Amino acid sequence: MGNLRCFTILYDNPQALYWSGQTVSGRVFVDLASAMKMREIRLEFQGKARVHWTEQADSDSGTSHYSASEVYFYNVVPVFGRGLRGGDEYILSPGQHYFPFAFILPPGLPSSFEGECGQVRYLVRGTIDRPWMFDDHCVCAFTVLSALDLNQQPMANQGAEVTDDKTICCLCCKSGPITGTIKVNRIGYVPGESIYFEANIQNLSRRECSIAAELVMVSTFHATTKSRSCHQSINSLLHQKVMPGDSDVWGGDRFIIPPLPPSFLSGCSIMDIRYLLKLVVSPSGPALTMYIPLEIIIGTVPLTSVVQQYQQTLSAAQPSAPPEAAMPSPSYSEFILGSTNIGNEGGEHTQGQVNFTPTYTYYNWSKTT
Repeated sequence: MGNLRCFTILYDNPQALYWSGQTVSGRVFVDLASAMKMREIRLEFQGKARVHWTEQADSDSGTSHYSASEVYFYNVVPVFGRGLRGGDEYILSPGQHYFPFAFILPPGLPSSFEGECGQVRYLVRGTIDRPWMFDDHCVCAFTVLSALDLNQQPMANQGAEVTDDKTICCLCCKSGPITGTIKVNRIGYVPGESIYFEANIQNLSRRECSIAAELVMVSTFHATTKSRSCHQSINSLLHQKVMPGDSDVWGGDRFIIPPLPPSFLSGCSIMDIRYLLKLVVSPSGPALTMYIPLEIIIGTVPLTSVVQQYQQTLSAAQPSAPPEAAMPSPSYSEFILGSTNIGNEGGEHTQGQVNFTPTYTYYNWSKTT
């Protein structure tokens, strides 16, 4: 880097989180130990989605690559040098320099998402264009959120129930079925809410069964010629075993939904996100596990009925609570599945925040409990 001590992007919003249609603003910070000759300093504003994975084929055809991409916006803006003033070369004096920028996001963008086989990613990439030398780069991603109002989802306020059964066969001996049911009183939630469920298990087999429930994010990636789904466990709960000939009703436990991207990933045609609440029944011995999935919807705006219930509970507990306390304001927290290294977005000689974790809505309903 030589005389370049620091080159980075500083967003005015410290969380670097924006909604479609908002203005992304900030400053480019350059700190030089001595004067630097350059053509210009420019910024690239990028919004894009990319899907890619490989599959090992037989020995003759080797590895197959599957990919697809979408570009939502790409803008190049000069902040210093020839792009603003003309001419070929400029000298930037030693010391600290700040160059402000602002960019209006287009409407209808999909939410940021970093998945196993693809991502929806938004970033600002800075370049110091230096004559007869390697260019210097910095990169800094930001989160874009797309609203999913559960009140606009016809099924979100309705309950759901799924039942399945399994018969275990061992050689010529066939036992009775194992039957499982999982149900919820509604399928629409926002992060921070609790999913209460009830499960019924009837074990007419000759084997004991281990019982669990699991909240799973299913990400589907669509390449040009093939699709692939990845299942990631968000949380799980264990229950007591059900012995041969017994039945059990499991209720009262709950999942608290962590910060997660909203269902469907609206606005992106090459990726989709769904959430499943699964009842998992695992017979002992050599038998396949039975999964009973129930799809739920995770949004960014809670159901009106849930807010009204919250208001009634809060009013009863705190009669003097001000009206503005009647609705929990969303906070924003980092994605539970962790960060992604985005250093490859900058190329060689890159500075900045190369580890990025998207941020999602999270409602604190703790005053009701």
